[in-house]
Parts: sequence; structure tokens; C-alpha cells
Amino acid sequence: MSEVRRLDVERVVRFYETLSPESLAHIGNVYAPDARFKDPFNDVQGLAAIEAVFRHMFRQVQEPRFCVTSRMAEGREAWLEWEFHFRFRGWRETEIQVVHGATRLELSPEGHVLVHRDYWDTGEELFARLPVMGALVRFLQRRLSASGPKG
Repeated sequence: MSEVRRLDVERVVRFYETLSPESLAHIGNVYAPDARFKDPFNDVQGLAAIEAVFRHMFRQVQEPRFCVTSRMAEGREAWLEWEFHFRFRGWRETEIQVVHGATRLELSPEGHVLVHRDYWDTGEELFARLPVMGALVRFLQRRLSASGPKG
């Protein structure tokens, strides 16, 4: 098993941090043709499907931007910790939202992403911010917390 080179990880990080609708034309420089992408809302395989996930993101939110805050790699595996900054479309458009998460990457010997798996808490990081759903999520968080109200 070949080692992930630091340059490969930095190339992937640069791709995420400069992601734009235009840069998606070069997704094949970062992902392998049969790569798998999984996050809390998507589980897809192949360049076209992964590109579609990112294009959907650009349609759903304004000014999306990833900021990788830490990274580590060993063997062919890399982990990235990140912040996703964006503005909702049609609701609180003036407020910048920030979602915190992590990504596990498995890279090929050539440095292309074979597996991309995102981990982030949809309840706390997204749903709790929405008007009606947020109240329910916050109630459940308090109710299920070890330090929350006693039943």
C-alpha cells in the first residue's frame, strides 16, 4: 500500500477551498473515475454523480466556501476537519452560517480520491437553525441530554 503524499492531500484541500461552479470542470483531477462520495444526504459513485452533488450545493446556498482547519494522513487515508460557510437562500440571507465537520478520504496510489465520506451533525449544525424544525431539534437535544431535564 503506497503512502499518501503530502502534496496529494494539499492538492485536494486546495480543490475544496477554491471550489466554484467553474472548478468543477476539473473534478477528474482530484477524484478517481469510480470514486464514492457519501455525506448525510447523498451516497453516490462516479465523477458525474459527485459533480452533481456539488452543483446542487451551489444552487441551494449562497456563497458556499470550505475552510480546512486541520488535516492528517497515514497510509492511503487522510482526514480533514473543516468549516463550511454559506448563506441560506430565501431565509436569513444576510447571516453567514457555519457548519463544522470532518471528511475521511481514501486516496489511490496516484493521489486521486477513491472514497470521500463526510461526517457532520445535521441536527445541531443545520436543522436546529431552521424555524419550526429547530424548536423540535433543540427540545430533543435537551430531553435526550444526560444533563437535560429528568423524565
